[in-house]
Amino acid sequence: MGLGGPQAWLLGLPTAVVYGSLTLFTTVLHNVFLLYYVDTFVSVYKISKAAFWVGETVFLLWNSLNDPLFGWLSDHQFLSSRPRTGHSVHITLLLPADYPNPAHHCPSPEEMVSHFSLALSPGRLAGSRGGSTPWGVVLPNRRLRARRSGTGLSSRAVVLARVRALGWHGPLLALSFLVFWVPWAPAGLQFLLCLCLYDSFLTLVDLHHHALLADLALSAHDRTHLNFYCSLFSAAGSLSVFASYAFWNKEDFSSFRAFCVTLAVGSALGFVGATRLLRQRVEAAGREPGCPELAADSGLCGEEVGNITLGQYLWQLAHHRNFLWFVLMDLVQVFHCHFNSNFFPLFLEHLLSDHISLSTGSFLLGISYVAPHLNNLYFLPLCRRWGVYTVVRGLFLLKLGLSLLLLLAGPDRPRLLCLFIASNRVFTEGTCKLLTLVVTDLVDEDLVLNRRKQAASALLFGMVALVTKPGQTLAPLLGTWLLCFYTGHDLFQQPPRTPVVSAQPRPEPPAPPPAQAPTLREGCFYLLVLVPIVCAVLQLFAWSKFKLHGRRLRMVKAQRQNLSQVQTLGIKTV
Repeated sequence: MGLGGPQAWLLGLPTAVVYGSLTLFTTVLHNVFLLYYVDTFVSVYKISKAAFWVGETVFLLWNSLNDPLFGWLSDHQFLSSRPRTGHSVHITLLLPADYPNPAHHCPSPEEMVSHFSLALSPGRLAGSRGGSTPWGVVLPNRRLRARRSGTGLSSRAVVLARVRALGWHGPLLALSFLVFWVPWAPAGLQFLLCLCLYDSFLTLVDLHHHALLADLALSAHDRTHLNFYCSLFSAAGSLSVFASYAFWNKEDFSSFRAFCVTLAVGSALGFVGATRLLRQRVEAAGREPGCPELAADSGLCGEEVGNITLGQYLWQLAHHRNFLWFVLMDLVQVFHCHFNSNFFPLFLEHLLSDHISLSTGSFLLGISYVAPHLNNLYFLPLCRRWGVYTVVRGLFLLKLGLSLLLLLAGPDRPRLLCLFIASNRVFTEGTCKLLTLVVTDLVDEDLVLNRRKQAASALLFGMVALVTKPGQTLAPLLGTWLLCFYTGHDLFQQPPRTPVVSAQPRPEPPAPPPAQAPTLREGCFYLLVLVPIVCAVLQLFAWSKFKLHGRRLRMVKAQRQNLSQVQTLGIKTV
């Protein structure tokens, strides 16, 4: 009786809450990982510089390739699975006399659907005397049979497969998170293996979780509702950053290690419980006729369609114009997000250190992890009302306007600088969260354009990541090069007289000449304002070419909805 109350409460949770809670169990681990993994290996495990850069280089390559690799392994079956034979409805179509013999010419699906629809029109069925209609001639052995058949995998089976994958990969992600904080191999080898192992399971969890956003709901309203709870739980998970400060101690690592074990155990149990609840919800929905929560797809592919190779899939993406314009814009967005993350402490140090305390700077750094998710709680209702395209375009215009305002105001406005540095990071990170909804719309368009049997959600998310991940590497490289080019200050070059780590206290280094201090500060200021201006201009141009919004988006949604309701006919030549 005591367990009945909590169990009934859990079973009564909305599907959106259960789906969003999966973000909590990822965020509590990933934010701690981002903050401490470098410091742990450099300061605690004493990894060598060569081993560190080798590990980071291999990690960058693997981080770029594993998204499309895992996406292809997960979803290529949806592109090529053959339909199962089901109940058949045989419809004989009378072909025109000049229609090519199917034995020598295999008509395309578009031709067959066109002829099929034309033959069923009232005028064609009525016909006319004297053979005025070309469909009035019956040719031997030249018929098209339309067979009603199910697809190789139902959408409910696809969703269940993704939920089961999350149930396995989530606990493995928590386990791979733990291996960072216990030395079990030489530092260089452990660094390389831990990074690749952790990133592999993180990619698998992210791909399946994002793919569920496209598979669980079709309408923009339902998807923004799911994303709302993702942002809410992400904000809650970011609180682990503040809690970690109480346990972080390089000299006594045991307390921080125990804190990480607690996070990992809680995350693993959360993944198991949430995926079990979600699986029960999906199975129950499948038993209810006409349940609107599951997107059930079936494509216009017949049994004669061969396997789609990776090259053919890439060719299809290369001709998907909205996909190309989106990844161009998203590449700039990923670059800007990581530029803000990498240079946030530098901007605080050189632009605001004389005006804010150290504790205030630490608070701004911590709140920058939480605020983007809370900010999305406001923007998602706007997306529901005005559309994601309009909200994202407004954020680009806001970024451009604030950057131009600060450029005109100059670097001697500390309050405006503080507001801009914080809002620039918050709005940029928030835009990244909203773009997940745009990728789900691209999944819908890809399904309709290529007449797929199932929506290849994880694969498309993986291909987006393949194109945009280089922005993560370009951000620190281009930022440091621009700063060095403008000011002559190399962030990686340490003067021999001021070592970073010293066993004995040294006297304070002499202050730099007065001519150098404003130069570095001025360089940071122009880097702070000019990068957002250039990014905003490029993004507004690419976004203006993106046409999957308004009327076209409604048409794509309607076509996918029709595919899910009609259980499309698989047409084959006999």
